[in-house]
Amino acid sequence: MIQVFPAHTRNATDIGWLKSYKNFSFGDYFDEENVGFGVMRVCNDDDIAAGRGFGPHPHSDMEIVSIVLSGAIKHEDSLGHVAVTAANGVQRMSAGSGVIHAEYNASETEPMSLFQLWFMPQKRGMEPSFENVTYEPDAMINALLPVVTPEGGEHQAKIHQDMSIYLSKLEAGKELVFTQGENRRIFFMVISGKCSANEVVLETKDSARMQAEQTVTIQALEDTHFMLIDLP
Repeated sequence: MIQVFPAHTRNATDIGWLKSYKNFSFGDYFDEENVGFGVMRVCNDDDIAAGRGFGPHPHSDMEIVSIVLSGAIKHEDSLGHVAVTAANGVQRMSAGSGVIHAEYNASETEPMSLFQLWFMPQKRGMEPSFENVTYEPDAMINALLPVVTPEGGEHQAKIHQDMSIYLSKLEAGKELVFTQGENRRIFFMVISGKCSANEVVLETKDSARMQAEQTVTIQALEDTHFMLIDLP
């Protein structure tokens, strides 16, 4: 089963320094029929003005992943971590038993954009932790590049959940096939371009939620940058 969510159906917020497009209920936007997809709770597409960001605030028992699309984000938290993650980078924070953090555009002159993704952890009350990684952008050309996995690695952030996040840049006319186990889900989002997933056509910022689709065939109808999340 494939459920398509066109880009224009996302909830949009514009408060000047922040333009945010929400795929699930978040903040002052609540839809009781759209509170998550399996363990996935948040997928915000955020544009943040130069020098602005989210001040210190608390979280607990959530795996929070930021995928930087352009610019750079500066992270600070109550554990003492201070880090900057730029485009072609991913940061992961496990809020665990509780942490206070702040996220800012690292530039005073240039805007930035990112995906903010939240997932329920496999267990509650873990020790909070943070990491950021970079990946080689050429490695995702006509391939599914894992950037977040349960195992982690030099170019993969480690997440405390049975799930993986892949990025790809598929050239026009090319095809990729993704296969997963039974009784799993896929969240699929087109970052830019146009493609089909099991013959369902998706364009820039469209997303799809898939269940009982063990094999997904992705065909690029034009050069396409996309994200695929394999979920329990």
